[in-house]
Amino acid sequence: MNQRFRTWWQPRRGLAIAEACIIGLVAALSAVFLKVGSGWLGTWRVHTTHLLPAWLVLPAIGLVLGFLAGWLVDRLAPEAAGSGIPQVKASLANVPVTLSWRVAVVKLFSAIIAIGSGMTLGRQGPTVQVGAGLAAGMSRWVPTSPDHRRQMIAAGAGAGLAAAFNAPIAGVLFIVEELLQDLSGLTLGTAIIASFIGGVISRLLGGGSLDLNLQLVKSSSQFSIPEIPFFILLGILAGLFGALFNRGIIFSIKFYRRLHISLPLRVALAGFISGVVVAMLPPSFRDNTGLRESLITGSSPPSVAAIAFAAQFILTLIAFGSGAPGGLFAPSLILGSCLGHIIGVSELYITGVGSPTTYALAGMGGFFSAVSKVPITAIVIVFEMTTDFNLVLPLMIVSVAAYLVADKVVPGSLYEKLLELKGITLTKEVAMEGALTKLTAKDVMQERVETLDAEMSLEEAMQAFARSHHRGFPVVEDSKLVGIVTQSDLLKIREGTNHTLRDRNLADIFLKEIMTSVPMTVSPIHTLSNVLYLLDRYQISRLPVVDRRKLIGIITRADIIRAEADHLNCENATPKLRPEPSYIVYQTRSPSIGRGRLLVPVANPETAGVLLQMAAAIARDRHYEIDCVQVMLIPRHSSPSETQVRTAKSRRLLRQAEVLAKKWKIPLHTQIRVTHDVAQAILETINEQHIDLILMGWKGNTSTPGRIFGNVVDTIIRQATCEVVLVKLGTIQQSFNRWLVPMAGGPNSPLAINLLPALITLGNDPKIHLTQVFKPFEFKPDMSVSEQAIRHLMRRRKLSSSVVALPIQANSVAEGVINLVKTEGYDVVVLGASQEGLLQQAIQGNIPEAIASGVESTVILVRGAIQK
Repeated sequence: MNQRFRTWWQPRRGLAIAEACIIGLVAALSAVFLKVGSGWLGTWRVHTTHLLPAWLVLPAIGLVLGFLAGWLVDRLAPEAAGSGIPQVKASLANVPVTLSWRVAVVKLFSAIIAIGSGMTLGRQGPTVQVGAGLAAGMSRWVPTSPDHRRQMIAAGAGAGLAAAFNAPIAGVLFIVEELLQDLSGLTLGTAIIASFIGGVISRLLGGGSLDLNLQLVKSSSQFSIPEIPFFILLGILAGLFGALFNRGIIFSIKFYRRLHISLPLRVALAGFISGVVVAMLPPSFRDNTGLRESLITGSSPPSVAAIAFAAQFILTLIAFGSGAPGGLFAPSLILGSCLGHIIGVSELYITGVGSPTTYALAGMGGFFSAVSKVPITAIVIVFEMTTDFNLVLPLMIVSVAAYLVADKVVPGSLYEKLLELKGITLTKEVAMEGALTKLTAKDVMQERVETLDAEMSLEEAMQAFARSHHRGFPVVEDSKLVGIVTQSDLLKIREGTNHTLRDRNLADIFLKEIMTSVPMTVSPIHTLSNVLYLLDRYQISRLPVVDRRKLIGIITRADIIRAEADHLNCENATPKLRPEPSYIVYQTRSPSIGRGRLLVPVANPETAGVLLQMAAAIARDRHYEIDCVQVMLIPRHSSPSETQVRTAKSRRLLRQAEVLAKKWKIPLHTQIRVTHDVAQAILETINEQHIDLILMGWKGNTSTPGRIFGNVVDTIIRQATCEVVLVKLGTIQQSFNRWLVPMAGGPNSPLAINLLPALITLGNDPKIHLTQVFKPFEFKPDMSVSEQAIRHLMRRRKLSSSVVALPIQANSVAEGVINLVKTEGYDVVVLGASQEGLLQQAIQGNIPEAIASGVESTVILVRGAIQK
């Protein structure tokens, strides 16, 4: 019985058609309600100007109703801000943007209030989001697949547009051309049904789409071949002004963000300005419907059309940039009709033939096409509103010309640019296709890989296998993949099937002698389908991911299955929601007179003082300037550029740095950044300020699974191109007299040595020991590395401190250093390590992290700059 119930509820074609019918009906009713509600409120607003002075009434109504609309959106559904089409587009691309009944209801009422307040916004964009929100809420009633849900949301969006314009064909085309871009049978069928029902119900209940006198329009429209150059000119002008309009929209949004005021106040400000401007214009400008009809029918002089164009252009930018719930479709049509009317009257004056009405309607389609970048939809919308075949050719000429010019001047979709301002980047191809064909090995691979060294003995390798659940390990040499070793390889040695190695001691056999020296690998750009083919073809469970012989990750069957499941559930599908850039809310600058720049992120008042002393010592030694940054985290749903924060506590912490810099006469720059991600804010600071060295603290442990030092530090070590100095302050008294520097002969040891002359100035009569760790069976250790480092120190600086080379014997570097620190009581340990050495979890453990976690002394880890 239960199985039969689940089968009945599966999203079959019949169920999809029934859903589309209901969605079309509900979307049409909501569109009619929006039209009637905003119309009634607009009529009341105009009527009050006959009773009270317009200069008083219109700004007051705009201010009060604007604040109310903004308050509803801000408190109940922040997703309802703006036109709503970018949010629908993002949701259909599998970005986690909320679409629900709550969003639809808030959008409906807030749009009525905003449009009724007198702001020059359209109701068509909101009806698209309302229809999509209602469809999304309805699709949750049944256990549908993600693809089915997207189809229903698209159908709701198309029904909303069809109901707003009484143009069902345009609703379908808008889905195909801009939103979903899917021509599959079920998608097209449900969209057609929902749009048809939406258009029919809207026409029955709401009347004409733009309240045009269609008979007058048809009798006035005409077209002749000699007019083609004028229509091309109209298309070019519509494209240029449309591109300027799109840039103005982006500028307006950014300008409002810089004001740092809440959404209700922004919308109230936009409503107030709109009211003031409209009050100063002639009374005919207070009724958008009457103004639109007079322009289309050619009864207005060109001067009125020019004033209307300028006023509508500016007021739309002011209203839309505030985040008010309203769309751009209606303003685009009005601006296009104004431009077309001016060109039509000019053409009539020059040639004596032609119809301004035809130019006004063609201009509507052209400007709409230039702004929304949907020329086919623009043509069909105007045609469906007028049903005049004489307009088809002029509409095609103007719309296509406007689209080509606008896309040349300002490439790309306006809606995608609006999403990018919110930190959302759409990648249409990945959103539309399966994970196996579009996701790459780099997208899915595990970046942390346990590896074995080629010089490791077989005995050590067997111990590594015993401690791990892995059945195979990549073998590396100088971070380059040189082979792979599996349990089968070890089993051959143990069972004696390898005759050449059978009689040798396990401690004398090295991995490079038994490993598979030419392993099967994939590159980062291999698609998952290619990876899966290789796994099946060679019957293996994992593949190393290699970029120019360098091992960067590993990918398994489980990784591919997880990626495909996430893609189907829309949990890990690209496009991704990425954090917005951090925002600087406070900064001070000093003269730039240094040879380089040192960055110190400060967060903990208890450790900031010591870190700043170290930074000052390094800066004074190297003649660097210091950049001091304080990062403030905010929730993901808040915008860094719009969130109000209190900086008094942070400024007190930065003043400590200012006092120290002034004392040592070091140029100091400070800033406070608001961000969603601390590591991202620090990396942005490094890139913007051209940082040469970053000095940051570490608490000594991390509770984050899969991380070595923690989210922030691991990210900085991986991505920061500058030199990185990581400091874990000791838990015992903080003195800096006894220094220990382990030497391994690698390229990063000199980095640690180069820091010593600056850092030892923090102590009194400091003593420096350079140590090398040797295996217990090495009776004559080679100390040439330490002796060379001592000569380098003495040659670079005439140190008054004593420098001694100290050999120790231990089974591992970490064990030897930790025991020596605990026995001798060193105050500070300085370690030089590469990027891979800091983050690579090798069999013997992560040496720098093990030492830093295993001692109570201060530990300084140094990583060299990464070549760009």
